[in-house]
Amino acid sequence: MNRPLFTGVLGFAAACALGAQTQAQEPLTLEDLFEIRQVSGIDISPDGDHVAFTVSTPRNVVAGEEDGTPQSALFIASGPDAARPFITDGGVGGVEWTPNGDALTFLARRDGDSGSALYEIAADGGEARRIYSHDESIQSYVIGPDGESLYFIAREKADPMQQTLRDRGFMANVYEESDIFSYVWRADLTDPDADPVRFDLPGHASSLTLSEDGSHLAVALAPTTLVDDSLMERQWTVVDAANGSVISTVETPGKIGMAAFSPDASRLAFIAGADRADPTAGTLHIADAQTGEYMAIARDAEQHVNQLAWIDRNSVLTLASVGTGTALVEYNINGREERRTPTEAGVISSMDYDRDDRVLAATVHAATHPRELFVGDRRSLRQWTDHNPQLDDIAWGDQSVFEFEARDGERIEGVLVTPQGEAPAGGWPMIMTVHGGPEAHDSNGWVNGYSRLGHIGAGEGFAVFYPNYRGSTGRGERFAKLDHLDAPGEEFWDLVDAIGALSEAGIVDAERVGITGGSYGGFASSWGATIASEHFAASAPFVALTDLISFYGTTEIPIEMVDVHFMQPPWEDWMSYLEHSPTYHAPGSTTPTLILHGEADTRVDTSQSFILYRILKQTSDAPVRLVTYPGEGHGNRRAAAQYDYGLRVLRWMQHYLQGEGGEPPAPELDLAERLGLEDAE
Repeated sequence: MNRPLFTGVLGFAAACALGAQTQAQEPLTLEDLFEIRQVSGIDISPDGDHVAFTVSTPRNVVAGEEDGTPQSALFIASGPDAARPFITDGGVGGVEWTPNGDALTFLARRDGDSGSALYEIAADGGEARRIYSHDESIQSYVIGPDGESLYFIAREKADPMQQTLRDRGFMANVYEESDIFSYVWRADLTDPDADPVRFDLPGHASSLTLSEDGSHLAVALAPTTLVDDSLMERQWTVVDAANGSVISTVETPGKIGMAAFSPDASRLAFIAGADRADPTAGTLHIADAQTGEYMAIARDAEQHVNQLAWIDRNSVLTLASVGTGTALVEYNINGREERRTPTEAGVISSMDYDRDDRVLAATVHAATHPRELFVGDRRSLRQWTDHNPQLDDIAWGDQSVFEFEARDGERIEGVLVTPQGEAPAGGWPMIMTVHGGPEAHDSNGWVNGYSRLGHIGAGEGFAVFYPNYRGSTGRGERFAKLDHLDAPGEEFWDLVDAIGALSEAGIVDAERVGITGGSYGGFASSWGATIASEHFAASAPFVALTDLISFYGTTEIPIEMVDVHFMQPPWEDWMSYLEHSPTYHAPGSTTPTLILHGEADTRVDTSQSFILYRILKQTSDAPVRLVTYPGEGHGNRRAAAQYDYGLRVLRWMQHYLQGEGGEPPAPELDLAERLGLEDAE
C-alpha cells in the first residue's frame, strides 16, 4: 500500500510570505514570468564588504519587447536593500573582482568586438573599458594575484580560407570529425598588444581554476570536443602556471564538477562521480596536487555535492543537495564531517565564500521568490536583494514536500503545489511535471517557469506535483543508480504510485491526471501516454526520448546514456531497447498527447517526436498534435517560444483535465488578443 507523508514544509521566509496572503490579489500567471528577475554570478570583494552579481531579465514579449534570450546586468551590493546597478545594457558574464578590489572584470561582446572580450569597470563606477581581446571569444578566465597575468580559454584564430570557402557555398560538415579545440592561454595585461602564449596541453579545455598564490592552474581537459567526452572523459590536470607544464593528472573514471586549490596549493578539492557508472558528479574528492592521487569524501552520504570552497588548509565547505533542500556541510580533509547546517532561508543554488573575512554569499530561492542574493556566514544568511517586489501581491498556492512509499517499499518524495485551502471532494485535477536527467531533482523552492507551471497551475485549479523518482539526485549514489539497466522500469512506475498515494490522501483525482516534462521528463511523459496510458488523461512530452534504438544513433551522448543508465549498448539486447521505448507501446493509446520539440535539438533529435507522432497518429484514436520550434534546441531559450509553449501546454491540460475533452483545441493560439495586437490594428 502507498503510504503518503507530508514533510519539509516551507522554510521560514517562504512561510512568512504565505502567511501574508490576506493582501494578495491574483494568482501567478504565465504573463508574470516575463517580469521575473533572477540573481546569479555572485562574487565577494577581496575586503568582504561588497558582493558583485548579475541579474537576468527576460524579454517581455507580452508587453511588446523584442523577442530574444534574457539580458544580464551587473550590480554591486553593500548590504540589505543596498544594491546599485553598474552595467544594464545586457550581455554581462564571468564577473570577477580584481585582486586589489578596486575594479570588476567581466566578459561581454560590445560594439567592435568580434567575440567575447574582457572588460573592466571601476568599483566606484564610470565607463567600462576593454582590457583584453583575443582572435576568438574568451570563454572563461582567471587573473593572477599580481593583477597582471591573465589565463583564459579560447579557440585558435579561425582559418580565413575556410570562411572564404563557406562564403562560396562549400559548407559540408564531416560528422564528429571537425574538432575545433579550445586551449588555455596566458597573456600579460600590462601589454595587451603582446601575443598570448598557448599552453601545450593534451586535450580540449573547458574549465580552469588558479591557486591563490598564482603558481598552479587546474584545467579540465577532454580528449575531443565531443559532448560525450566532455561528460565522461574529462579529467582535472594540474599545470605550472608559469610555463604550462603538466604537474599531475587526477585520473577520475567518470563525470567531474568544479575544483579549487587549498590555500597552500598542495591539494585540489573537486567534485566528481564516485565511479564510471555514477550518473552525476556529486561526491567531494581531495587530490594531492603533485601526484594526482585522490580520495572520495563521504561517498555513502545521502546527498549530492554541488559546490565547494576551502575554509582553511585542512577543511572544505560544501553546498549539498539533500532531498528537496540544501545544506552547508563542512568536511575535514581526512573525510570527517565537522558541521552540517540545513539552509532554512530557502534552497541555495550557488555560493561564494571569503575565507579571510568568513563571509558567505549565496543565491537562494524559495516558494515565493526566485533566486535572490543572501549574505551572512556559514551558519545563517540574510536576504540582501528583492528584485521582484511585484510578487508581494501574488495569491500563492500551498507548497510542501509530499513523501510516499512505492510498490517495492522504496521511499519517494517530491514537491507538491495545490490551490489554497482544502481539496474538493474527489481531489484536484493534477499536472505531474517530471524533471529531466534523470540525474536531476526538484527542490522545495521556486518551481515556476514556462515549462513548470507550479503556482500558475495552482491558480488555474490544478495540483502540480514534481516527483523525485528513483534515479534522481539529492539522495546519494545508491538512489541515483536505481534506474540502471531498467530505464524506464521501476523509476517510472514511481510516477503511477505517486498518483495512488496522492489520491489516497484525498488530494488528487486519479481520473484527471496529466503528465509533462522535458528530455528525460519527456521520456516519462511519452511513457505515460503509451505503456501507462490508462493512468494519464493527458500528456505533453517535450524534447522527448521515444524510440531508444534510433535515439542511440542520433544523440550526441550515446556513451553517457549507456555507461550511466542503460548499462549495455542496443546490439547486446535489441529487444530490451525496443520494449523500453514508448513507441513500442504506442498502439492503442487512449491519452491525448501534445508533442513539442525544438527543431535545432542535438541532444534528442527532432525525429524522436516525429516517430512518436506518426505511430500514435496511425495506431491510436486518441488526439495527438506535434508542435516544433524553429531555431530552438534542447529547451526553448527565446521568450516568444517559451510563451507559446506555456500557453499550449496549459490549454491542453485545461481542455482534457478540466474541460469536456474530445477533439483537441484549435491549433492556433489567441496570441494577437493576448499581445494586444488587435487593438494596434
